[in-house]
Amino acid sequence: MSVLDRILESKREEIVALRRHAPALEAQAGSSPAPRDFTGVLRRADGHLAVIAEIKRRSPSKGDLAPDLDPAATARRYAAGGAVALSVLTDGPYFDGSLADLAAAREAVALPVLRKDFTLDPLQVVEARAGGADAVLLITAALPDDALLADLAATAAELGLAALVEVDDEAGLERALEAGAALVGVTNRNLRTFGEDLATAERLAAGIPDDVVAVAESAIRTPADARRMAEAGFDAVLVGEALVKAPDPEAAVASLAAVVCPGTPRTPDSARGPRAPSPRR
Repeated sequence: MSVLDRILESKREEIVALRRHAPALEAQAGSSPAPRDFTGVLRRADGHLAVIAEIKRRSPSKGDLAPDLDPAATARRYAAGGAVALSVLTDGPYFDGSLADLAAAREAVALPVLRKDFTLDPLQVVEARAGGADAVLLITAALPDDALLADLAATAAELGLAALVEVDDEAGLERALEAGAALVGVTNRNLRTFGEDLATAERLAAGIPDDVVAVAESAIRTPADARRMAEAGFDAVLVGEALVKAPDPEAAVASLAAVVCPGTPRTPDSARGPRAPSPRR
């Protein structure tokens, strides 16, 4: 069983327990403050690469990264460095995260916040809204059912949340676009082996239409890495490990946010196919 398989098995057990709290979560979601515009901040008017700075304490592949991390203080340093949005790991068993971390980070700054977790059920999207998230992560490698992927994206839209649909190959990208994704993340990490390769994002970038916001994720550690992603056509990068381990997170974010996007279209007009309509429940 792969690491991803073990994580998903654990997540399904969490969902069973979560269903006992469905009425309370739905009520809380309905009374939560209006979400912040996660997708909108990723296309920068000044032409610089947008930085989504991640709050994470550990990972299954790297072990402890920042076990004593203070989410509020870290969020403030990221914002001061020029991050336009935050990503917060909320999985407990494998990443030592929680929705409490997300709430603390969001309260500390005015930036929109992505709940980064393994979303397998619409109730988790409701839970994210109740917990203060402005966006949720949908991982195509964890969601082989196209109908479920579309349902999760539609649930997010109904609740006013952005859905960052993560892909790691051409088939996943095709599925994301068919589901009507307006925000696509390409991960440079193979979730089955946890190997990393920036060439993955470079290879897939041309398949992302220009009207879809493109985010490069994982294995981005230096301004040179970020520049590669900008030159491939990405609007934003999501960076975690390099920032939580940096002696000066504010300066580390600033060095990434200084990267200028060349402004070259990813997909020539002649190569674009028709976009799928947005999913409807």
